[in-house]
Amino acid sequence: MTTFDERERAFENKFQHDQDLLFRIRARRNRLAGLWAADLLGLTGADADAYARQIIDADVGASGPHDIRDRLAADLHARGIDISDHRVEKELAHLLDVARQQVHQE
Repeated sequence: MTTFDERERAFENKFQHDQDLLFRIRARRNRLAGLWAADLLGLTGADADAYARQIIDADVGASGPHDIRDRLAADLHARGIDISDHRVEKELAHLLDVARQQVHQE
């Protein structure tokens, strides 16, 4: 195997590792966001976990970057909770940092 082939394989491995890490961080952020929204919705225990799982699943099938924000805001508004999209987006940004720290500590 040539040096070029080795470098190419190393770059491919790094890219795959980075993509896996980003996926895990985003899934963790979505779980944390689901639990945060579940708390605001008054859900606890298994209901909160089920709601968080719905948020994770919604992101896997989502096509746009704001689908989770929109879903959370819509669910909160449907229950009469007055919260802005900006506030939801700020919480998602905060939870992304928390998720990144948690995944890197694993």
